[in-house]
Amino acid sequence: MERALITGITGQDGSYLAELLIDKGYEVHGLVRRTSSLARDRIDHLWGATLGDHPRLFLHYGDLTDTGSLVRLLGEVAPREVYNLAAQSHVGISFAMPDSTIDINGGGTARVLEAIRLAGRAKRTRFFQASSSEMYGNAREAPQSERTPFAPRSPYACSKLLAHWLVVNYREAYGLHASNGILFNHESPRRGENFVTRKITQGAARIKHGLQTAVHLGNIGVRRDWGYAPEYVEAMWRILQQEQPDDYVIATGESHTVRSFAELAFEYVGLDWREHVVQDHQYDRPSEVDLLVGDSSKAKRLLAWEPKTRMADLVRLMMDSDLRAVEALPRRQ
Repeated sequence: MERALITGITGQDGSYLAELLIDKGYEVHGLVRRTSSLARDRIDHLWGATLGDHPRLFLHYGDLTDTGSLVRLLGEVAPREVYNLAAQSHVGISFAMPDSTIDINGGGTARVLEAIRLAGRAKRTRFFQASSSEMYGNAREAPQSERTPFAPRSPYACSKLLAHWLVVNYREAYGLHASNGILFNHESPRRGENFVTRKITQGAARIKHGLQTAVHLGNIGVRRDWGYAPEYVEAMWRILQQEQPDDYVIATGESHTVRSFAELAFEYVGLDWREHVVQDHQYDRPSEVDLLVGDSSKAKRLLAWEPKTRMADLVRLMMDSDLRAVEALPRRQ
């Protein structure tokens, strides 16, 4: 039985990856911070009737700030695959918390890589790092590929770039099977409520049912490449099945504005987005990335991976989920 360790298992990507690996027959171990116990709702459905019911899913309390506990965990679990998905993943928050963002995303990745080496598993463990399209910043070219120079424009992007190059370094210095997936934006009904796509779909659902009147957004003119998270975790798994480690862009190749996303969401519930979306400058960032769109032709060629869900379908998936959630809320008599 293959064994995998997922950091950030309670996040959007971690929960979908856990499902995928369990379906493939893996024994799955997840690293969670003690404070993550309240955010376990994304994986609770995997347990069965009671917590701990699943024979191939195990959670371990730990933290990316503690190398010693990581070394012990890697020695005990002895995973063939490690997926590092834990991160402070909100770009806007990174401007308010640069030190913490860099320590968690950059330093945390360094600690996991070093723990793999210190546990004596450099030749036996395959490592996946969730890199980010934000590393491209205001790129010199579009679409962005594995050959596009990086130009980060936020503490988050800088932290992810540090992690990205650490993976390359450990691959070259220690022969670790370590790969980066340069993931462009990917969403789902499990997306956190403070991310713009979920903020839009949840807001539209609540406005439709009279629970709020407006959604406050920042720059709605920026363009992003949005895919569907379950398809992106499939790409993660395929990357670690390759004989040689490498870096891959994972993207749809289509770019849309935040305005377009909002328009589709409100149109789905029969509302005019212009009557409910408020541009609020408190959400503006000190430096912004105007356009991100990925070229995933390498992933298509070498991984046989390509996206299936386009933005309009993604909006419908998220809207249906948020509408169901709002409709299930208790109503005042």
